[in-house]
Amino acid sequence: MKSLAILAAGAALLAAPADAQDANPIAQVEAQKDRTQRVAQQIWQFAELGYLETQSSGLLVDELQREGFAIRSGVAGIPTAFVAEWGTGGPVIGLLAEFDALPGITQSAAPTRELVEDKHAGHACGHNLFGAGSLSAAIAIRNWLEATGTPGRVRLYGTPAEEGGSGKVYMARAGLFDDADFVIDWHPADRNSAASRMSLANRSGKFRFRGVSAHAAGAPERGRSALDGVEAMNMMVNMMREHTTMDTRIHYVITSGGSAPNVVPDFAEVFYYVRHSDADEVRALWPRLEAAARGAAMGTGTEVDWEIVHGNNPTLPLESLQRMMDAKLRQLEPIEYTAAELAWAETIRESFGDDAPDQAQSREVEEYAVLTGYGSTDVGDVSRAVPTVSVRAATWVPGTAAHSWQAVAASGHSYGTKGTQHAAKAMILAAVELYTNPQLREEAKAEFIAARGEDYVYESLLGDRAPPLDYRR
Repeated sequence: MKSLAILAAGAALLAAPADAQDANPIAQVEAQKDRTQRVAQQIWQFAELGYLETQSSGLLVDELQREGFAIRSGVAGIPTAFVAEWGTGGPVIGLLAEFDALPGITQSAAPTRELVEDKHAGHACGHNLFGAGSLSAAIAIRNWLEATGTPGRVRLYGTPAEEGGSGKVYMARAGLFDDADFVIDWHPADRNSAASRMSLANRSGKFRFRGVSAHAAGAPERGRSALDGVEAMNMMVNMMREHTTMDTRIHYVITSGGSAPNVVPDFAEVFYYVRHSDADEVRALWPRLEAAARGAAMGTGTEVDWEIVHGNNPTLPLESLQRMMDAKLRQLEPIEYTAAELAWAETIRESFGDDAPDQAQSREVEEYAVLTGYGSTDVGDVSRAVPTVSVRAATWVPGTAAHSWQAVAASGHSYGTKGTQHAAKAMILAAVELYTNPQLREEAKAEFIAARGEDYVYESLLGDRAPPLDYRR
């Protein structure tokens, strides 16, 4: 019965008469359409890496300042992080805005593979859309609050370096979410979904081996290969996989291994990720990696040190909020594409082969479910500081994998912007529900306390280290 009441309330908002457009949340989002397109495209062009997103962060701050938001910049010791707020009294509802790109992948907005030679990064996870969509939703919420006289504050969190930098973890650790009542999060995807989705906890670190260089043929006995240290560590960790729990994920890449085969490398580095659905299991696994590193150094006559780069807690989904978001998503009219956009999408689909999902999937809402995903996100730490609700919108062609050239293309195309507007509409409807439904607020907060546990004490997987502002340099 409660879900029906929420649905009816949303339907009434959608059906607001023409003379009440200022109070119609969907109309408020539609009014931001040009801004969404412009900002998404600008950030897509910037394609800045984590903690280096000076232009992207600055663009969002400029847009918010023009709309009367109060800005706190450089929060949590991160120059590109910010908190923007508007309003007084009532519940405080925050929205997350990401804007970092991924290194080593470039693509134009064309539907066929087309590298952009002068770029070193691309928005293969759609964070340009993420930032633009949350910006438009925050401004639309601000306008709705003002038009209706509803007491409440809307807050936009500019959150850098989600891709391996854990920007939100440092912001959570600094207490920036502690006085918020709720947070709304969204992410680009190849489908529309408000499933209750738990992510994996993870921790990453760089293990740096140092040896002695020498001529590999002329004086091999004088050398001690740092690369041998890396390879010995990798061998031991790979054997360790047999003796971990089923949910464990361990992966690595050698980021430095020497420059020439005839020079014994005196420096080598390997970058590791460890993931599990239970943060305590990640904490238990990590010392085993450190032991493997020490053993590898001992056996190869090298020295080793390491640095924890990032760490995320699992997300804490709340069904009361996720079911509400699912209802809001289903109230929206399906995304409408032009003939040109559909032709563009069809060309993208051809790159997936015979198993490509039907294009119609982008206009549908995925069945509600409770899921555990195998990725990780720093939204997990936010969700353990404040009740958080998430939604995914079809910004990419069905079948598109995140971190792919197809995702970069869609994130720079009008196809992606339409999905972004769809997400902004779902977010504003969810915000309106939270501002106006005290019963839902109480239910969600009770579920949050029960899910965390009465005696819960927040602990990050990063310890007390400072933000790694140079991790992408």
